[in-house]
Amino acid sequence: MLSVVENCFSPRTAAFFDLDKTVIAKSSTLTFSKSFYQGGLINRRAVLRTAYTQFVFLAGGADHEQMEKMRAYLSALCKGWNVQQVKEIVAETLHDLIDPIIYDEAATLIEEHHTAGRDVVIVSTSGAEVVEPIGELLGADRVVATRMVVGDDGCFTGEIEYYAYGPTKAEAVRALAVSEGYDLSRCYAYSDSATDVPMLEAVGHPHAVNPDRALRREATLRDWPILVFNRPVRLKQRLPDFSMPPRPALVAAAAVGAAAITAGLVWYASRRRTAASTLPG
Repeated sequence: MLSVVENCFSPRTAAFFDLDKTVIAKSSTLTFSKSFYQGGLINRRAVLRTAYTQFVFLAGGADHEQMEKMRAYLSALCKGWNVQQVKEIVAETLHDLIDPIIYDEAATLIEEHHTAGRDVVIVSTSGAEVVEPIGELLGADRVVATRMVVGDDGCFTGEIEYYAYGPTKAEAVRALAVSEGYDLSRCYAYSDSATDVPMLEAVGHPHAVNPDRALRREATLRDWPILVFNRPVRLKQRLPDFSMPPRPALVAAAAVGAAAITAGLVWYASRRRTAASTLPG
């Protein structure tokens, strides 16, 4: 178990979690497609296409080129969406859609890292309007997420302010280490995707969770622990009850990234543990 509480005189540490297929069992953004349809933001054809995109994502069959096509499609799709309406839809459906697909193993890890005195940071390519409420639900201390440009009319312009993807995630982690005083050699990171190798490399304790083929090969070569999360469960049903102490306000991705990055691109599509003995305290 992660039972060793950080010494109060030691450098601060954190655990960085990718979100989709690492903490939750699906794509966070695509999960809301039906709700966006009911709210009038997308049509039936878009619902069907996002369902297919979700299937490809879950099957692990999307390479970088396909991911970029998904990014471009979803970025164009949300152009003109009213940001406040998006936030309201997410808030209204968050517990119904996200709570049931949170991995029990991931929730346990988050609890253990907090008990050990580490901050928990969600680092996701999905949009901030979706990721920040999920981070709050999970009791995360900070969130790094993709941000779209919002026009004077309060709607997405279709342009990108900050893209939390690939090497940019690693840059955000290093920027946080500077601003928060984290000792990265003692920090942890978790992801399912080979695109997050730069983030995993940035910490002393990287972990592959439900890894795709490329990340599994990389983890095997580097002797990184490989974890299998396969028990989605509602937080209310967990024993003991999932309860987090009050956490500081979430830090927005743009504020985190400003220290090290100025811009990027965006896409809205981008796991109890089975290998506890591999995690040093």
